[in-house]
Amino acid sequence: MTAVSAKTLAPTASPAAPPRGSRLVLRRASLGRAGGAVVDGLDLDVSPGEILTVVGPSGCGKSTLLRTLAGLLPPLGGEVAQDGEPITAPRADRALVFQDDALLPWRTVRANVELPLAIKGVPRGERRRRAEEWIARVGLAGHEAKLPHRISGGQRQRVQLARALAAEPRAVLMDEPFGALDAQTRAGMQRLLVDVLEGTGATVVFVTHDVDEALFLGDRVALLATGRVLDVPRPRDREAPTNAELRREVLASLAS
Repeated sequence: MTAVSAKTLAPTASPAAPPRGSRLVLRRASLGRAGGAVVDGLDLDVSPGEILTVVGPSGCGKSTLLRTLAGLLPPLGGEVAQDGEPITAPRADRALVFQDDALLPWRTVRANVELPLAIKGVPRGERRRRAEEWIARVGLAGHEAKLPHRISGGQRQRVQLARALAAEPRAVLMDEPFGALDAQTRAGMQRLLVDVLEGTGATVVFVTHDVDEALFLGDRVALLATGRVLDVPRPRDREAPTNAELRREVLASLAS
């Protein structure tokens, strides 16, 4: 049985701007497809506005967890809920970000970012304004009219991030979105993610195989293989001695 328990973190935003992120809860959840659970007996509590990174060996159910939280895969048993309501289907206030940027190749950068806003019925002028604002926030001002094949892989991931956040989701579910990038671009995207999330209040569940990425991004790290959830001290410092100790513990969990 895999059991992951997590304590609730107090919101970090000021009283004037409380987090608007969702609380995501799993209780004794069995996850997988009909005929076999990949994860059984999972307990997890993700606090509003936090970044929870999830690590574990291949096949332990990390992507299955995300797809269940996204509403794409029904739980086989137990409880999976967002703000106290069962998750039974996809919803506009939960965004899913994949390793593959999944941009529509015939739409410009701006049109890709506008897409979830158009689906929500946001008026054309307003969705263009919001799209251009997010394009600028991810450092792509001047690229609005380009098609995806005219920009780099790292830039496409920036577009995917802008598209996910432009619709103001309350939860962002990220499945190794930087896994295909080179080390330098990946480090830049990690820093960018932290920067652009600031002030959104969104709850983030971020799956990764990269231990250093998990420790840099996560307020906490869930170890699916051992059932532990580790607090990560802040401010973020890749070279902090405490992080070195945590790194050893995370690595040990991957070998268990």
